[in-house]
Amino acid sequence: METILQAIGNVGFPIVVTAYLLVRIENKLEGLAASITSLANVIDKNQ
Repeated sequence: METILQAIGNVGFPIVVTAYLLVRIENKLEGLAASITSLANVIDKNQ
């Protein structure tokens, strides 16, 4: 917790929030990419 507070003090609140959201959304983006690839494969098979 101390490290997080130091980071907020050093680089500013918006940068810390952005970094947190990027780390959190990374997993969802990977799942979305996999779904898009799967959808493209299904479309290719049906043509």
